[in-house]
Amino acid sequence: MRAGWLAIGSAILTMGGAVGATGQSAEIPPARDPVILARDVEIALARSAAPPAVGAAASVLALEDGRYGVAAEGTNGVTCYVSRSWPGSLEPHCFDAEGSRTILPIHLRRAERGFAGATKDEIDREIADGLETGGFRLPSRPVVSWMLSGAQILYNEEGKRAGSWKPHLMIYWPHWTKEEAGMTGVDFGEAFLVDEGAAESVLVVLQTSFVQPDLAPEALAAVEAASRAADPTAADRAADRSRE
Repeated sequence: MRAGWLAIGSAILTMGGAVGATGQSAEIPPARDPVILARDVEIALARSAAPPAVGAAASVLALEDGRYGVAAEGTNGVTCYVSRSWPGSLEPHCFDAEGSRTILPIHLRRAERGFAGATKDEIDREIADGLETGGFRLPSRPVVSWMLSGAQILYNEEGKRAGSWKPHLMIYWPHWTKEEAGMTGVDFGEAFLVDEGAAESVLVVLQTSFVQPDLAPEALAAVEAASRAADPTAADRAADRSRE
């Protein structure tokens, strides 16, 4: 399983039963030409990943020229951004203060190196080296992050579009196992562990309500259109549906 959000998103979609894999969609490359959004749209979309009271006071990072930079300063230590794992994907994600210092820089580096054309193996080696040398560090306490946005556009690891799947929060703790989490032999229902035992292991807890971004309907329609325009298989899938 791939580390970072791409692996977590794939595992969530697979374990949640939302999307199945297809051989054709496996040919989609990682996002080297990510969707670009207007700055105000990206800020609103990013903040919708968290509960409104949290997202409204969060700092926001926005993508420009292949790198994430500060688009809005916050006051509560939370940082939100819109991740892009595949052409067409838009994945609003917010991290608490500890996650902003630890897990988020790892995710950002994975994303930015992927946009620049680095391979998965190259990125994995760089992150591993950074963790060993202190360039990156793992959290000293459990990290809470949120993916609650009703405007999220997710894909699984094979590139199958899922769109807005299920709202969820994630609790990161390095090298977490089911035994340590008390999940052995117990049905936790709407919670499951992803990347068990890995440096970026995370407990995913499904939630009941989406947070809708503070955007007009026409702005949301423009986001959807930009996502589909960036997806190299969207036209093929539309043609397939028209023949059904």
